[in-house]
Amino acid sequence: MDIQNNLITLADGNQMPQEGFGLYKVRGQAAVDTAVKAAYENGYRLFDTAQLYENEQEVGNAFKKFAIPREDIFVTTKVTEARQGYDEAIASVKESLKKLQMDYVDLLLIHWPVRQHFFETWRAFEDLKKAGLTKSIGVSNYQTIHLEYLATKAHEMPVVDQVEMHPFLTLKPVIEFNKQHDIVTQAWSPLGRGTVLDQEVLKEIADKYQKSPAQVVLRWHLQNGVAFIPKSVHEERIAQNADIYDFELSDEEMKQVDKLNKFARTGREPELTYEYGRMY
Repeated sequence: MDIQNNLITLADGNQMPQEGFGLYKVRGQAAVDTAVKAAYENGYRLFDTAQLYENEQEVGNAFKKFAIPREDIFVTTKVTEARQGYDEAIASVKESLKKLQMDYVDLLLIHWPVRQHFFETWRAFEDLKKAGLTKSIGVSNYQTIHLEYLATKAHEMPVVDQVEMHPFLTLKPVIEFNKQHDIVTQAWSPLGRGTVLDQEVLKEIADKYQKSPAQVVLRWHLQNGVAFIPKSVHEERIAQNADIYDFELSDEEMKQVDKLNKFARTGREPELTYEYGRMY
């Protein structure tokens, strides 16, 4: 098994790489070019961007510049809070596709739950899928309360729920709920923005396998069965993050990593976003 051949089958029948490449805070054409080229050459095929990242145009340019075949890659983008609502969401996705220079994305996510447009944005997503502008639809930063609420009116449920997840925030109940409902959990900030990497237990496990603490954490995600999208602008780290398929953590080591959980977020609290419909 390697990064290219490690695919997850979604509830709608489409396949998605379990490990992808995050493009959060990768700004400017030169930086995007370097990151996309290094990621593709190291086997990454899932590229995760968003309207909020303000780099969809640069990402599309990079795919064209390096003549990366559309059928070789799985592209995710997300509709930001300010563009939610039925008509606004549809218009914004068409703008995103124009910037990406694509006819469709593989996965379209609602970036954060917003109370005012909760159901109408999802209805737009269902219609965008019917129109062929996205192959799969999902959500980001939805907790179980949001998914249960969505289920009361959705004609089809999300196939992916992208959430902040790392050893300091293991979200076991969310993973279990999603498994029961055929939703793939995908971890953003899978390394906790670097905050988890100085833990002694990770260093000890890393030394045993001659790997880095980051590789141990990504292997932990892999064995947990969740999808994950590490990001870096450094070519060496991009390569390193893909090199996690030649060792395996024991059950005891998996439990040791689990024990690092302290319910600590690096990002916002999703339920506050839902409660107040906060935008930024």
